[in-house]
Amino acid sequence: MKILERLFRLKQHKSSFRIELIAGATTFLTMAYIAFVNPHILGVTGMDKSALIGVTCLVTAVSTIAVGVLTNTPIAMAPGMGLNAFFAYSLVLAGIVNWETALGIVFLSGLLFLILTLLGVRQAIVR
Repeated sequence: MKILERLFRLKQHKSSFRIELIAGATTFLTMAYIAFVNPHILGVTGMDKSALIGVTCLVTAVSTIAVGVLTNTPIAMAPGMGLNAFFAYSLVLAGIVNWETALGIVFLSGLLFLILTLLGVRQAIVR
């Protein structure tokens, strides 16, 4: 517990382990629906729903922990439901592309945003 207090500078942020535990539980309960809705939406494309549940939970946990540890900010990460609906209904079910190609498009767009961020382009646009 002392390690977590030092790592996240809880006293400096006028917080405590108890407060952070309650905040984490509240955030988890607020976002838990995503573990069920995301696989349901993406499952209509033919993807394995059981695998989607596991992957959704794994990606959410790993990305949220990474953001917390690397940036010391209380931000939870999870798949966006709007993008998932667009992916499933507008691209795949409309017959524009198959789900494998659509996943490739999502990966490439994420890679593009990462490159733009690393080059400082996104910050320059905001300024």
